[in-house]
Amino acid sequence: MTHLDSLVAVLNQTEPAYLYFALFLFAFVENIFPPTPSDLVIAFGGSLVGMGKLDFAAAALSATIGSTAGFATMYYVGFFLGKKLVDAGKPAFLPFDKIKQAEKWFAKYGYGLVIANRFLSGTRAVISFFVGLSELPVAITLPLSALSALLWNTLLIYGGYVLGHNWKRLDHYLDIYGTVIGVLILVIAVLLTVRYFVNRRHAQ
Repeated sequence: MTHLDSLVAVLNQTEPAYLYFALFLFAFVENIFPPTPSDLVIAFGGSLVGMGKLDFAAAALSATIGSTAGFATMYYVGFFLGKKLVDAGKPAFLPFDKIKQAEKWFAKYGYGLVIANRFLSGTRAVISFFVGLSELPVAITLPLSALSALLWNTLLIYGGYVLGHNWKRLDHYLDIYGTVIGVLILVIAVLLTVRYFVNRRHAQ
């Protein structure tokens, strides 16, 4: 039995109020300490909705509040501590000019990235950190992150609801989705880097 199977066995015998809290907690922690199996746990919540143990709207809301709270936490880490953390790692890993360029990109495309952040597997904590580092207005970014989380978590719960006891099949689909998104992010990053150096060369 895997750790995930053990976790599911425990959750399956847990009272609904604690299950809603579990959905909140996994969605929250995934933003702070990735990777965690939050997507699969939320999908399992959808399976429990199908069994009549949880309410669909309440499950989606619990996960969404957790996701948004996690986003807000990393946002404020980036906002208050981002520049200090960047400066501390600057000599080896984060050249100052690259950080300034990243900030420009977030200033230009930041709101789109906030909306997409829950759909970008593996980069959620990074996005919320850089949104805070770029000091995008929290009054705009938090509602957008909540909308992103609501859409993604609703899809996961619906998927678990439809698949029922076969909810773990979503793991396979999420792996494929994560691979596709990872390749797309890599391609976009390469294209942006090439464009940056081309523009820099033309400016000289």
